[in-house]
Amino acid sequence: MEKEKQPLFSAYHKNVSYMKDRLAVDESFDLVQLDVVYAERKMALFLIDGFVKDDILHLLMKLLAKLKPEQLDPDPLEKLIKTYIPYVEIDQVDDLNEATDLVLGGPTALVVEGLNKIIMIDARTYPVRSPQEPDLERVVRGSRDGYVETIVFNTALTRRRVRDRSLRMEYMQIGRRSQTDICVCYLEDIADKDRVKELKDVLQTIDTDGLPMAEKTVEEFISGRHWNPYPTIRYTERPDTAASHLYEGHVLVIIDGSPSVMITPATYWHHLQHAEEYRQKPLVGAYLRMVRFIAVVASIFVLPLYYLFSINPDLLPRGMEYIGPTELGMIPILVQFLIAEVGIDMLRMAAIHTPTSLATALGLVAAILIGQVAIEVGLFSNEVVLYLAVAAIGTYATPSYELSLANRLIRIFLLLVTGMFGAIGYIVGITLWILHLVNMNSFRIPYLWPFMPFSYRAFRDIFIRSPIPLKNRRPTFLNPQDPDR
Repeated sequence: MEKEKQPLFSAYHKNVSYMKDRLAVDESFDLVQLDVVYAERKMALFLIDGFVKDDILHLLMKLLAKLKPEQLDPDPLEKLIKTYIPYVEIDQVDDLNEATDLVLGGPTALVVEGLNKIIMIDARTYPVRSPQEPDLERVVRGSRDGYVETIVFNTALTRRRVRDRSLRMEYMQIGRRSQTDICVCYLEDIADKDRVKELKDVLQTIDTDGLPMAEKTVEEFISGRHWNPYPTIRYTERPDTAASHLYEGHVLVIIDGSPSVMITPATYWHHLQHAEEYRQKPLVGAYLRMVRFIAVVASIFVLPLYYLFSINPDLLPRGMEYIGPTELGMIPILVQFLIAEVGIDMLRMAAIHTPTSLATALGLVAAILIGQVAIEVGLFSNEVVLYLAVAAIGTYATPSYELSLANRLIRIFLLLVTGMFGAIGYIVGITLWILHLVNMNSFRIPYLWPFMPFSYRAFRDIFIRSPIPLKNRRPTFLNPQDPDR
């Protein structure tokens, strides 16, 4: 949406009055207007208390207080910007609306009598926590720094690992009211220019008041299918993971206020990769990847398959007749599974809202008072709890939190269709699930690539963690300008 512009007035007091009214200085205690006189010129500083580095601003004010009128002649604007305001991040604007919007983001506006420009001094600081290892992407060996909620810190963490002159950090703002800072990050010599342009065009078409949930709000605007549970964008809180994707040709989106960086495009298999696989020897990493794949498959299919064998024992192969409940319990097995699924989600949400000091008590309640007692009174059978635990472990072993939630919904769907239609429902449900994934795209990239369409080299690299020296080609689906590493 095009912003309305307001050029500066010829009179100094009109400019100050306009900015004062638009910022509502008298109504907000943290909005500060300082009226000063330096070099016999009236000046006004507009800033937000808490965003400004006090020591830097005090130093600049001391330097300005020593100025004499003749020192600003013949070009006051040129003298102030290039000589008497010694600061790195300094700019000038000729639009009062733009100046007030910038002040709300943290920079300080300096309005000077007799000048047709407003000087913007970006001496701001944000409350920020120190970079810490992300909870969702922990590794045994590896870096312990992670992204934080400040965009400047995140771009610095990224550039620290990608010291490439072709690294581009393109800035834009989204949200008519929030004016949220967004950075599109990519390697210009590698990334597909058409894909970069498409992403920037999509971001610029977002028309909303603000981005209260940061990256998740942006994802809902650019991902397309709103009711599709599967994520088409990968998130990471690790700078090393983000850097590795940049070298492959991906495009990152960094949003102020979020510790998660968006990686585009992302296929289904990107959500199954983890940094731990590349922090170990290739053979160990390949083993860990295969174990993770087995866990994810088990989280989706074990419960529906067990239920199918329970209601149709004739389908069991010879020698596996032991599969199935020995005691049915007081309620049907399908209802047991559904109750347990809802119960696990309730416990997960309770764990999120429970203080750390009480987490152990919550675990004891879940394991003893709920699980054990439910079995003893006959509400649940032992087999149901066992296979449900296997599915839960597979869910938590999924690296992508968003993918694990989507797989959980598919598991419940397969349970329901199996309960209603038996073996036919189980087969049809899996077929519909696969067709759904086949028809999905992430920025015009097939979601199941390289499985469909098939690419042997890429398929091998996904299922087997290849040694880094042998990965001398970038993924072809990204259409990189420089395909060789």
